[in-house]
Amino acid sequence: MNVFAGVGGGSAATDAAPAVGTGKALLELTPHKIAVCHLVQVFAPPAQAGGDVVPPFPFESLAHHNRLGLFLFTLTRSCEDFLEPPLEEFLRQLKAVDDLTNGWFCEQLTSTLSALNSPDDLFNFFDKLRGVLTAPEGASAEDIFLDPNSQLGVFLRCCILAFNSMTFEGVCHLLADIVMYCNSTDASYDMAEDENFNNEVGSMMDADIGSQADMFDKYHRGFSSGSHMGESSSALTRAPMLPYDSDDANTSKADDNPTCLRSRWQLEAYLNQQADILEKDPSSVPLNSFNATMTKLRTLAPELHRVQFLQYLNALCHDDYVTSVDNLHRYFDYSAGMQGLFGRSVSPVQDIVVGKYESALLCLGNLHCYFGHPKKALEAFAEAVRVSQMNNDDSCLAYVLGAISNLLSKIGMSNTVGIISSPYSIGTNIGLGTPLSIQQQLLVLLKRSLKRADMLKLPSLLSFDHLSLAKFDLKHVQRPLVSFGPNASTKLRTCPVDVCKNLRLSSRVLTDFGTDVLSTSNDNGSFSTSWLRNLSAATGSWRSSSVKSTKLHNNDFDNFHYHAQPCPVPAPVLQLAGSACLLRATAWEHYGSAPMVRMNALVYATCFADASSSSEMSLAYVKLIQQLAVFKGYSAAFCALKLAEKKFPSSTSSHIQLLRMQILHERALHRGHLKIAQQICDEFGVLSSSVCGVDIELKTEASVRRARTLLAAKQFSQAAAVANSLFSTCYKYNLQVENASVLLLLAEIYKKSDNAVLGLPYALASQSFCKSFNLDLLEASATLTLAELWLALGSSHAKRALSLVYQCLPMILGHGGLELRARAHITLAKCHLSDPKFSVPEDPEAVLDPLNQATEDLQVLEYHDMAAEAYYLKAMAYNHLGKLDEREEAAACFKEHITALEKPHNEEDSLVY
Repeated sequence: MNVFAGVGGGSAATDAAPAVGTGKALLELTPHKIAVCHLVQVFAPPAQAGGDVVPPFPFESLAHHNRLGLFLFTLTRSCEDFLEPPLEEFLRQLKAVDDLTNGWFCEQLTSTLSALNSPDDLFNFFDKLRGVLTAPEGASAEDIFLDPNSQLGVFLRCCILAFNSMTFEGVCHLLADIVMYCNSTDASYDMAEDENFNNEVGSMMDADIGSQADMFDKYHRGFSSGSHMGESSSALTRAPMLPYDSDDANTSKADDNPTCLRSRWQLEAYLNQQADILEKDPSSVPLNSFNATMTKLRTLAPELHRVQFLQYLNALCHDDYVTSVDNLHRYFDYSAGMQGLFGRSVSPVQDIVVGKYESALLCLGNLHCYFGHPKKALEAFAEAVRVSQMNNDDSCLAYVLGAISNLLSKIGMSNTVGIISSPYSIGTNIGLGTPLSIQQQLLVLLKRSLKRADMLKLPSLLSFDHLSLAKFDLKHVQRPLVSFGPNASTKLRTCPVDVCKNLRLSSRVLTDFGTDVLSTSNDNGSFSTSWLRNLSAATGSWRSSSVKSTKLHNNDFDNFHYHAQPCPVPAPVLQLAGSACLLRATAWEHYGSAPMVRMNALVYATCFADASSSSEMSLAYVKLIQQLAVFKGYSAAFCALKLAEKKFPSSTSSHIQLLRMQILHERALHRGHLKIAQQICDEFGVLSSSVCGVDIELKTEASVRRARTLLAAKQFSQAAAVANSLFSTCYKYNLQVENASVLLLLAEIYKKSDNAVLGLPYALASQSFCKSFNLDLLEASATLTLAELWLALGSSHAKRALSLVYQCLPMILGHGGLELRARAHITLAKCHLSDPKFSVPEDPEAVLDPLNQATEDLQVLEYHDMAAEAYYLKAMAYNHLGKLDEREEAAACFKEHITALEKPHNEEDSLVY
């Protein structure tokens, strides 16, 4: 069988051929490469024809044999091979792999290198290497030999070619280098990982980043645009070497040797890591000093146009509209023709024309969407659709359709006529002159984008479209385009099966992301470099735990030895898979399963932390803290909130800040601190101001909080007006799920204003909405409100109310929070006490057990109003039983809660947590 057959061999093999004609080898032969060649010879020794299918000596198992092969593959693919490790470090890495033969590999390597004393020895060494690449006579398919077109085979061929191209003087110099390699411990042989180039990502994010920028002025050597891994140092760029950490010893070391050579691949990998950090934690990146460093880097490497794109991302993350637009224009003016955003098989000449303008429009539309300009974003996307169709740019067209779908699903828009109504877009009718609604347009767009992504084999976009369809199926009833006639569909409910199906398909991108996709992706060697770093860190005593803790945003785990190496799946793919898990948690929130919400949020926070952005990670924490607030009370929620604010300082203006305000508002309402509640409502109003672009969900939340504050202040007419206006807004923007909550809020307003007759239609409408969208827990809450309204109409309706309570009680007790459970218990007790046929002395537990449970839950929530009602009912029950002491105790607790509600003290404490 061929070892590593066909892995990366195509491009390297084609690059090796022109080197013969030019007289220049593909790579420079060094002692380190000779050591790697010796290990390749051990891995795939020659003359194994006719042997049994067993691992060659000295391997004890196939796993042991494969482990060395993976180590060699990583060495040849590492982007650091121009700055090679000393023999001591290389042996340390080898020992991490060679843990079964007691150092046999290391002994053979050192003895082989020591035996190379003359040019004849080198000639014999490379002559034996040729036997590794040649299949022996009589070899069968089951024999083990090295495929010449594999990654290791191409590496050996390049080394043999480099040796054959060397002059006699060059061979003598190589022998002298081998002697120095075996005897010297000079730090100049260290890999860039010893100085930790990857930690440069973290170091350049520090506040003193500007102090390092002047190092660029000392060196102004450029590099050729065609440089590759393994080329000579003349094709490399000198870039500043920042210290590994802040120790004085390392600082002085960096001062002695302030620069090192950087390859084009390494710089591009560095820029990709910078982009990941900008997405994960934008607050850690200073705007001006980062731009200054990128400007210096662009001066040294003018063909690295991604530097300008990185400056655009930096300005975007720091909400600098003018700078982001300017850098975006600069990037596309100079680079988009040569560096398209999408992988295509067309020639570079065609690439200059195809993909430049439409890609720029796509980025411009995303920029406008980020800054809250949906109409401008739609205009840019519509133009991108037109140009993509003119140029037959299918990849860009698929991404534009996905971007439009994302915009329509996130931004509340009531009308798009005149923006995406051109014949080049999705159209505005179905052939009958009937205009499509926003919901129907979104569904058509999603299905078109999904079809194109499937045809073009775009796994990331395919996963994104499945996620978007799952979100659509979760929040929209798929009404028929033609709502009359015999073929009209009668299904007017959401389908949880479709949601779960799309979520499962979006997660399958991990398993479908096979070797074909990995081989065609832009591999910059960062995976192999990270693999080697982990391998050395597992056994390297010179790396302290404090140094390990300074690493940022790496998808690797230094606490493990060998079996926990970094994942080769790109971060965007992992991020989409994590988004599926996060959306699954949101779906279970709608469907009312609290354990499933917690489980999926915990899985996301545990398994996708490295690939997730700070926004999505903070959202997972928000879901967990919300569960704590609902089921454990505010003390536990605020303790977790403090930890979340420390972990996500940049998210305090979005998810974390919104959660803090929500919990503070709930606690203020429960305590009866209406001034504090109104103050928090004003803060919600500032966040949802129309001055800055905000999503419609935030505006909905602000209106709900305002209506609930007015309701607590017993201003029923104003609260009903706000709720009615909110319902009209939700209906206008097709927010049907939010409509169910608003209708339930209206029913609650009329119930507390002693107008139960007007509240019944709203409760029934909310219950109907919940059934259509499978909102099980909210439907149980609506049923409970309906029971309370029937009970408020008189004792004659007590049996009907009791039947409704028993109908929703299993769902509430299984998945409801403290407040909802307490409401259900109080309503159950009121139904029994209101029934004239019920006798408290005959069945006191039917009343006292739910009331005792309600008072325990409400004590945790500090809900004075509802707790006072529970203690009042307990006093009535004890009065029926003739237990005067218990009655007085319950009455005292009732008076305590009423006093706390009517005369609140220290309202400022509601803002402290």
